[in-house]
Amino acid sequence: MDFYGRDFLRILDFNEAELRYMLDTARAFKELKQQKKSHKIFPNNNIAILFEKTSTRTRCSFEVAAHDLGMGVTYLDPTGSQMGHKESIADTARVLAKLYDGIEYRGFGQDVVETLAENSSVPVWNGLTDECHPTQVLADFLTIEEHFGKLKGLTLVFVGDARNNVANSLMAMSAKMGVNFIACGPEELRPNDKLVDECRAIAEQNGATITITSDLKELEGKADAIYADVWLSMGEDKKKWGERIEQLKKYQVTMDLMNRAKPTTIFLHALPSFHDLNTTVAREVNEEFGIAEMEVANEVFESDRSLVFDEAENRMHTIKAVMFLTMYKKEVK
Repeated sequence: MDFYGRDFLRILDFNEAELRYMLDTARAFKELKQQKKSHKIFPNNNIAILFEKTSTRTRCSFEVAAHDLGMGVTYLDPTGSQMGHKESIADTARVLAKLYDGIEYRGFGQDVVETLAENSSVPVWNGLTDECHPTQVLADFLTIEEHFGKLKGLTLVFVGDARNNVANSLMAMSAKMGVNFIACGPEELRPNDKLVDECRAIAEQNGATITITSDLKELEGKADAIYADVWLSMGEDKKKWGERIEQLKKYQVTMDLMNRAKPTTIFLHALPSFHDLNTTVAREVNEEFGIAEMEVANEVFESDRSLVFDEAENRMHTIKAVMFLTMYKKEVK
């Protein structure tokens, strides 16, 4: 397969075989990393990573992965670039493409990363937008496959705000890989109907189903993995905390819910998570609304059924695979 020069913007842009190849490549890189074998394939390359939304895992994953591949990295936060302020997104892309061999963007609208890609002559990678989080779900599915030894036929349940970027990308990846997907949350927070229809058509071709429900009973005895995410995404108005808590408090992932799924059900989360009061935001929310745990109970988060830190590690390996595949030019003899 030839990925050279392609952008990585949405899961839906790739077919099942291509996504499988990405996961297999990530696994190969993970083995090299664990064996401490050097794989500095691009010693003369550099990448730029643009962050309009800050992050721990995305930044560290891209930086470590790039360094492992032998590349230099320039990190630009909102104060380090004129993108969208004094310089258009299109012009920014054309400038960076003259200086770098790849560009990562993490920010708000999907249209921004698509504009970067349209105007860049080097690969552009989506580190997160309001609509999609493709690098995260590659790591999620690598984690699921490592645990169960397979993907096809499993059932993945997203519990909470099913409109968000993680849920959207999980649904798309599930459809592509033949995994049954259930989005379980309030009716007013259901995913986009057009996206659901598109994913259902793909899932049907791959022997899987897409279910949208507000009834937690739908996952009982079915879920192989339960996925939760924060109830209020970065960039949303903090005034919405009260409304969102009322909408989602009955959808908290508790140990009772895990046990009603299957004894073997695992818990997944993109992180960061509000599972205790050890963060400033969690304490502020607790003081105002009296809730000590949000999307997941601490009992679940800290249990041996929680694979959240395996997911965090796998961000690095899957991001490395994406960068390698889109930057490596095979020589034709």
